[in-house]
Amino acid sequence: MIIYRYIAIQVAAGLLIATAVLLPLFSFFDLLEQLDDVGKGTYRTVDAFLYTAMLLPRRFIQIAPFIALLGTVAALGSLAVNSELIAMRTAGLSPVQISLAPLGVGIMLIVLIAGLEQFIAPQLQQKAISNRAVALNQTAELGKGLGIWTRNDQNILRIGRMLHAKEAVDVEILHLGSSGFLLAHIHAQFADVRSNEPWVLRDVVIRKFSKNDIKAVHARRLTWDSFLDPEDIATLTKPPESLSPYELVRHVDFLRNTGQDADSYALALWRKAGSALLTIAMLLLSIPFVFGSIRIGLGNKLVLATLIGVAVYLLDQILANAGLLLRLDPAFVALVPSMVLILLAILWLRRVF
Repeated sequence: MIIYRYIAIQVAAGLLIATAVLLPLFSFFDLLEQLDDVGKGTYRTVDAFLYTAMLLPRRFIQIAPFIALLGTVAALGSLAVNSELIAMRTAGLSPVQISLAPLGVGIMLIVLIAGLEQFIAPQLQQKAISNRAVALNQTAELGKGLGIWTRNDQNILRIGRMLHAKEAVDVEILHLGSSGFLLAHIHAQFADVRSNEPWVLRDVVIRKFSKNDIKAVHARRLTWDSFLDPEDIATLTKPPESLSPYELVRHVDFLRNTGQDADSYALALWRKAGSALLTIAMLLLSIPFVFGSIRIGLGNKLVLATLIGVAVYLLDQILANAGLLLRLDPAFVALVPSMVLILLAILWLRRVF
């Protein structure tokens, strides 16, 4: 229908304008943070700009719910100011029918976000982090000076640092017995990390523990059946939010199967789903926001929408961090706030319409 197409085009234009305003703003803050490191190692101004540019898809995904809110309010508010909404109502369109076009655009936005989340944003963000670490002479670690730690049922593995994807430095392996006592400690200066094959440890010291003594053996080379692939190591060194949904599902399963804490990665996974729900909630909130406040000018509507967006963003961050601290269920923490907002939006829609 022509009128639905017209509304959809106006809403899409509003989303583009909101993106053009919000994305450069957030990226500017990223750039300022990166400029502080210019001059360290080989990190240059062009590297800071490149890092910021490679983070654009991730920033777009993060602010998409607020783009949806501001863009829809701007588009529908403009139609209301020009009395076009009144003309549509006079022509026989109900507010619910008018709302179908923005919701259709919102669904297309969610599909775009899903594609970016799986195929583009993680790869670019991880590449940006890797390039920055190389330029600053940093190594990928889970904690400064602590190295990379992981485990399975009977082995604890620590990797001091990765020279590249296939070579590790300062590797320690603690082998535990079924009762939990330490049976052996292996330290290797270097390790060749191989996929689906035993690792080759070089310059190795093996200490075996018994009730009465400790035996130490030196070896130039030693093969070890690792429980990690190079891909698993790479995942351990990446921030949870930089992983794709597939990588998160795989890594959460790995952590849980090896008895490790997976809450931060599970929360990152569920928050990706929660972001889609939050986008829907913001779209639903924007519709009664326009229809229910006809006397308020477009500028005031945008200011109020901005305040609502900031409040929701801060509340979402607070709830996510509080959920990790209190060890609440990640799915509950990530999904319930968005579902509550959707419920409030639906109740507001019923009241207005």
